[in-house]
Amino acid sequence: MFLFWNRSSARNTNSTAQRTRAALGEDFARKLDALHDDALRTGLVTTSDLQEAYRKSREADLNPNKINLWYVLGILTFIMVLTPLFYEVITFLLGVRCFLPNNYIVSEATRPISDCGFCKDVSGPKILQNLTREKFAPYAYSSQPIIIKNAVAHWKAKTVLNFEYLKDLYERIPGAVDELCPFLQFRSDFKSLRDVFSMSKARSNLSNGQAPWYVGWSNCHPIVLEELRKLYPRPHFLPIDAEMPNTDYIFIGYEQGDFMHLDYIPRLVWQAQLQGNKSWIVAPTPECDHVCQSFSFYVEPGDAVLVDTRIWYHGSSIPNKGQFGITIQSEYG
Repeated sequence: MFLFWNRSSARNTNSTAQRTRAALGEDFARKLDALHDDALRTGLVTTSDLQEAYRKSREADLNPNKINLWYVLGILTFIMVLTPLFYEVITFLLGVRCFLPNNYIVSEATRPISDCGFCKDVSGPKILQNLTREKFAPYAYSSQPIIIKNAVAHWKAKTVLNFEYLKDLYERIPGAVDELCPFLQFRSDFKSLRDVFSMSKARSNLSNGQAPWYVGWSNCHPIVLEELRKLYPRPHFLPIDAEMPNTDYIFIGYEQGDFMHLDYIPRLVWQAQLQGNKSWIVAPTPECDHVCQSFSFYVEPGDAVLVDTRIWYHGSSIPNKGQFGITIQSEYG
């Protein structure tokens, strides 16, 4: 900012100029005097020009709030306009409970680089017939996907568990439907378990003209978990010392499935296919594309599937149009 300084005015009783000179310091003031003298010698400016410039600079100094006021008003307007929009966005994201808690983008961006040894020379799942824990032991912690045929065909859940059973179970246990358990909407239009159990009977059965749906959720409510585990035991082939969580997942619906993804979980995964067929597709992490390959496989009711979903990208669907599917999933390790 330009400040006018004149030695003759300094000799007067102009207190404003004296304060200005004192604030600037004598050395700086002398340099400013010399600059003004040089400007006057050019003949391009006059003393009155310099005084006018000084006057205008003083007006700006004395009215800084004019600029600050507009700045503050602009910020306040910006906040008032965007705050409601921001609130609606956050409310929506928090309402979709599978979105923020998984923090998938952050996990994907920060995951460690894979050692491609897990997928080298693997071109499909290892298929085993129903076997004992001792015979399964060599494969228990393998990174290769495994299908165990007819491993869960004897479970009571295979014949009892269906949409109506689950709806009745959740609705008769107080608070179960609204328990804040992870919910996965996948491609469906449902946002919560309450939405799922509120659908019409025609849609739940995928009657003619109804849109297909497929969802998953964690049965983390302790009473629900206790009741459901009466229908299926701990898989008999798992190691006796394998740690398991106090929650399982249920996947249920028609035709659709889940997207290709990794799971950011601490353990391996087993799935029990109770009803319907399911198609899986698995792929190595991108850094292993040059040594590994993608492949797909098919499971039938009564089969168990074991996949290290932490290192294999995976997706699934119910391939047969109009077919109902239900799967139980949990972890071990």
